[in-house]
Amino acid sequence: MRMKAAVLSGPSQPVEVRDVDLAEPKAGEVLVKIGASGLCGSDLNALDGKRTLVPFPAVLGHEAAGVVEAAGDGVESVSAGDHVVITILPSCGQCVNCLSGRPNHCLRAAQAMSQGNLLDGSSRLHDGEQRLNHFLTVSSFAEYAVVGESNLTPIDSAMPLDRAALIGCAVLTGFGAALRTARVKPGDRVAVFGCGGVGLSAIQGARIAGAQQIIAVDVPPSKLELARAVGATHAINPTDHSDVPAAIGEVTDHHGVDHALEAAGRSETIEQAWQSLAVGGMVTVIGTLRTGTKLTLDAGPLIEEKRISGCYLGGSSPTSDIPELVTLYLDGELQLDELVSRRIGLSELNHAFGRLRDGTEARQVVVFDGSEVAAGAQT
Repeated sequence: MRMKAAVLSGPSQPVEVRDVDLAEPKAGEVLVKIGASGLCGSDLNALDGKRTLVPFPAVLGHEAAGVVEAAGDGVESVSAGDHVVITILPSCGQCVNCLSGRPNHCLRAAQAMSQGNLLDGSSRLHDGEQRLNHFLTVSSFAEYAVVGESNLTPIDSAMPLDRAALIGCAVLTGFGAALRTARVKPGDRVAVFGCGGVGLSAIQGARIAGAQQIIAVDVPPSKLELARAVGATHAINPTDHSDVPAAIGEVTDHHGVDHALEAAGRSETIEQAWQSLAVGGMVTVIGTLRTGTKLTLDAGPLIEEKRISGCYLGGSSPTSDIPELVTLYLDGELQLDELVSRRIGLSELNHAFGRLRDGTEARQVVVFDGSEVAAGAQT
């Protein structure tokens, strides 16, 4: 089939919206009509060359939700008409990581991602004779996507797709980082560095976990205001404080925080997070850093049993966590309307990436069909 898609020819190039070819799904694969796809830092990292994530040319986009159009042979968990969230967590079920209970780190999926393929080792995307690569096994900046069955989680059709899309990456990552990786407990003190879609989701995870103090750290006043709206008890703007860890110390009566969640992907903020910890505290690094980045941290706090942990999509299990997050939204406990700062079309992607690079937006979402999102959504 022919469809419109946003193609990136290489790092530091603009994306180009054009008609491309999408092959039918094979066995174990599903054709999804994309309803909405969020702009994520991982897309920007590929565009800017910050991280080597995929060969080029490629169709970007990976944080998405849509409606199943057709299913290939052997697909059992979804069928035509189902509303689904797409994630970048396909799994083969057979490699050592899958068999040891870490399907999020499926070796076959990692190889497919690095080569721009689906799990079977090939691409469904072409532009005439030219092969196009899949981005993180998804490629959702397009009208349709062919993905593996294990990329999909069916959801309640009452869930608006433009908000459901955020659950596929930003919310799953930030919320999971707070509850699954950091394991924030009632009464904990928490600092969140970076208040984009992921950081705001981490703040909500900490709020729902019962944290007594949630300190948001970022520069744009609009983001700090939004952080307070979704659960932060305090806000710190680094431009107003020469020593951010000291400012956090003042908020916590010089106790420090039990958990510092770093969602900015910067070595400087990781160092600040490390310096902000209480005895026995932990830094959870959610943000992705440029390939090859080295961290230098003061080793002294290790004697106080302070720790640092990595985080991949919040350590989440999509099949159980995504329906739970949908329920939390529909019940009014998880605030997602506030996270969507702008809705755009495919043709506006290059301007949207500029705004993402400037850090001025919470979450921008490409919407493909206005009838697929809640009526009255603001642009």
